[in-house]
Amino acid sequence: MPTVDMPLHALESYAGINPKPADFDQYWQRALEELATVDPAPELRPAAFHAPFAECQHLYFTSVRGARIHAKFLRPKRVSKQPALLEFHGYSGNSGDFAAKLGWVARGFVVAAMDCRGQGGLSQDTGDVLGTTLNGHIVRGLLDDPENLLFRHVYLDTVQLARVVMSLEYVDETRVAARGGSQGGALTIACGALEPRIRRLASVYPFLSDYQRVWEMDLVVDAYAELREFFRRHDPTHERFDEWFTKLGYIDVQHLAPRVQGEVMMAIGLLDSVCPPSTQFAVYNKLRSPKSRVLYPDFRHEHLPGWADREWAFLGELAP
Repeated sequence: MPTVDMPLHALESYAGINPKPADFDQYWQRALEELATVDPAPELRPAAFHAPFAECQHLYFTSVRGARIHAKFLRPKRVSKQPALLEFHGYSGNSGDFAAKLGWVARGFVVAAMDCRGQGGLSQDTGDVLGTTLNGHIVRGLLDDPENLLFRHVYLDTVQLARVVMSLEYVDETRVAARGGSQGGALTIACGALEPRIRRLASVYPFLSDYQRVWEMDLVVDAYAELREFFRRHDPTHERFDEWFTKLGYIDVQHLAPRVQGEVMMAIGLLDSVCPPSTQFAVYNKLRSPKSRVLYPDFRHEHLPGWADREWAFLGELAP
């Protein structure tokens, strides 16, 4: 079959090449300890959107570095212990429309769809790092201490969202799921890794994995283009090449994947040139929890037919 990457038999054993920092586990332990000191101070505000069977609101909460994070929040009007679904959007996007989430509410889920800080939604970006962001967020903080990498904060935002939702009296914290595609697929994995109570995870062609592999395939374009610009402006002769990719390893979801305890279902397009299949398999192959994959041999970074139905069945098992 056609391919933009390795043959399938090689993908099935691929272990990734982006370096994992020696203190990776300690780094994330410190991050979680920082998050534990933050009072989320959640606030629910009425939304202009209305539905006959759903309460639709805007959720705001505080995360690391004082940022107020926004999520669209929907719940069934009936009051009981409900399962919950966390949604994460693609790179530079936002949490989407209320109407698109009503099917999950009708199924019995409380739904919280987060806006990533500094992207296309309503979440706050508090900044305070050295250097520039250039074209995006992967390199934000790369010239600074690793504790200031922007995606460190975004990953922690997903955890804070999960904890806020799990603390609600009408949410059953043992039946919480997460879903998303591309950046959202990566955040789904990161959330499940850093908040291990996430029970089911549906991740579609996850972004933010195996940065050095993307570089070596000469696919630092589209969502990864900022990596090329970073080197052109800050290390044109690649004297610190290993240092930069090792630092990016702190926010590489393949290294977080072994921490996931919930069951994972992943979708992978084998012609994906935005998030190459090998970078996705680097995540999948490191998962230690129950997992399954759905391969789309002729599909790129695009709509995947039939996936929504599979996801409905997989995540819907948590519903009443």
